[in-house]
Amino acid sequence: MKKLTEMREDRAESFLKLIQKSNRGRLKIYLGYAAGVGKTYQMLQEAHRLRKANVDVRIGYVETHGRPETQKLTDGLTQIPLRETLYHGIIIKELDLDAVLSVNPQVVLVDELAHTNLPGSRNKKRYQDIEEILNAGIHVITALNVQHIESLYETVERLTKVKVKERVPDRIVLEADQIINVDVTAEDLRDRLKEGNIYSKEKIATALENFFQEHNLFQLRELTLRELAFQLDQKQRAPDSEKNTVANDQIVVCLSSQGPDSEALLRYASRLAGKLNRNWYVLYVQTPEESPQLIQPKLQRILANTLNLAQELGATVFQWKGNHIGETILQFSNEYRVSHIILGLSQRKRSLFSKFFSKSILEYLLDHRSFESIIVYSNAIVKEKEVKEEKVLQKKINNQNEIAHKTLLEAEIKIWEKEIGKEEAIDELLSLSHSIKKIPMDILKNAIIEREKLGSTFIGNEIAIPHAKIQKLEKPEICIGIIKDPYDVNFSGFRIMFLLLSPESPAEVHLSILGLIAKLGQDDLALKRITSGTSIELVRSNLAGFLS
Repeated sequence: MKKLTEMREDRAESFLKLIQKSNRGRLKIYLGYAAGVGKTYQMLQEAHRLRKANVDVRIGYVETHGRPETQKLTDGLTQIPLRETLYHGIIIKELDLDAVLSVNPQVVLVDELAHTNLPGSRNKKRYQDIEEILNAGIHVITALNVQHIESLYETVERLTKVKVKERVPDRIVLEADQIINVDVTAEDLRDRLKEGNIYSKEKIATALENFFQEHNLFQLRELTLRELAFQLDQKQRAPDSEKNTVANDQIVVCLSSQGPDSEALLRYASRLAGKLNRNWYVLYVQTPEESPQLIQPKLQRILANTLNLAQELGATVFQWKGNHIGETILQFSNEYRVSHIILGLSQRKRSLFSKFFSKSILEYLLDHRSFESIIVYSNAIVKEKEVKEEKVLQKKINNQNEIAHKTLLEAEIKIWEKEIGKEEAIDELLSLSHSIKKIPMDILKNAIIEREKLGSTFIGNEIAIPHAKIQKLEKPEICIGIIKDPYDVNFSGFRIMFLLLSPESPAEVHLSILGLIAKLGQDDLALKRITSGTSIELVRSNLAGFLS
């Protein structure tokens, strides 16, 4: 009877969550791997598209960093007045949350999701402001760099040797309705920095020597692609909330007041809960020896900060009193349907007497095992594992790049004598593809048309990239079409078309090929040579020269 009552309560709570979600605004995140990739620029471009579609879109807060091209895009968009605060003798302008709620636009742009608000603000962090805006039914478009995601803190520090101070809980990213990856190559980003398009001149040399080292950018770029794939996978695999709340497969992290690497332990658990798509809890068992009257003030502060981080990462935090930690963990696990227990390595050295006459917490739990897994977390072991994974990933990336180069080199090429319409060009390039020998042309074309409905892919105004992922396609394929006379002053369409067909999996290969085409589109000299080719053989030769 008790279980039936609990199930009914779970279902009622699940339905309440659905009602609340339906009244909530939508969240869209432009995700990048570093400053200067173009997140704010693309946000503003989207705002102009929405305005043309008669959507009431306003700027809540946008940080242009004085970049002229970005600043120019704010023209024509309505700025909601900012809140001005005197801080250390300087007037600081920030998002005015109350003004946004009062104006109540359909869509509001709020840049820099991980920003920390000034002391005395209603909310400590900007993402908390955004949550209030979403709860008011207003849609939000924002921007975030991958290094600011909380659970990636240790990974980013290991890759870049940089400690990121401003961070966003994973749940904010997981709850986003749409995530857009804003991507440029590390080489191109460094070139933008050198040209003064990211920071002022006096900051360029320092940035190049520190965060903007090519190795750092390369690692962060790949981390962003992995995170995007992870987020998409989570959304595709996510069961309905009712099923999730009653599943007897939850995770508990057992914290100690003196446990080493507690923050790393929590971030690990957050990632694991995301991969398993399960609720997770944090349990601290307060023994009589750690009562508020006896525990050291320093340990109290550390414990409070750790439990606060657990909440930010999306865990439900419990503090239970108990004389025997193992027994209390078992009691909690039975009550909250836990089947995965995560423990940190203890710093306490057990005496020979205690080792002989009593069991460790791990030994006790193993003796009373009713769990699917008991994980003993060690940050040193995890770091070693991550290094191995990075080597495997690097090998995988190199393989993807080889496939991208090979696909472009083996492209079928067509040269048109005069201007041609986009749809007609797609038909002609599809007729050249090897894929139509196994897959009907109408299926290929429909896949491209459906993808184009989401938004056409262009580089500048001259390069069109219609593309689609195709079921049962064995390997990627490119067909290239070039207008023979690219210097016609009356020309109004694309000058070169890359038609890309890719298998549905792995998605990374598709992204690698698009990235390679984008790099070509930014190399004016290589592009000029390719588009000025008078024969297919010459075009292919110039293409090989670019790839070499």
